[in-house]
Amino acid sequence: MKVSTLCTETNTTIEERKGIPDSFIEIEVRAPQTHGHGFRMFTDYEIVCRTNLPMFYFKESTVRRRYSKFESLKFKLEENDYEIKVPGLPGKVLTNRFSDKVIEERRQKLEKFLQILCSNIQLIQDYEVSKARMIVKFIQGGRF
Repeated sequence: MKVSTLCTETNTTIEERKGIPDSFIEIEVRAPQTHGHGFRMFTDYEIVCRTNLPMFYFKESTVRRRYSKFESLKFKLEENDYEIKVPGLPGKVLTNRFSDKVIEERRQKLEKFLQILCSNIQLIQDYEVSKARMIVKFIQGGRF
């Protein structure tokens, strides 16, 4: 007969016992929606963030952004700075840009873009706080 014992160590936190890392960030880009008609059509994407990093305003957040806002973020991060290597964005699509296949490919690439940025956000913050804050605002719904 096996008997299990309770963990009685008082020096460990619940997070340590459950295996939750000290700091984490999860970024998901999902739920693309196309709006408008004709030349005024655009697609936006839902950005979901879950984190315990202190530089973020909320532990969980959801915001919608369109591709042009991702371009603006990339431009602002690269502006007057050659030290921060900003990952690439998916290119502009001129034909069939509202097809399910194109939208899904773009969604995956935008998600990868944000995941790479966020995996380096603490380094970016050490280098230039204003650029780290810009990323946080973009992901958590600040005016952009």
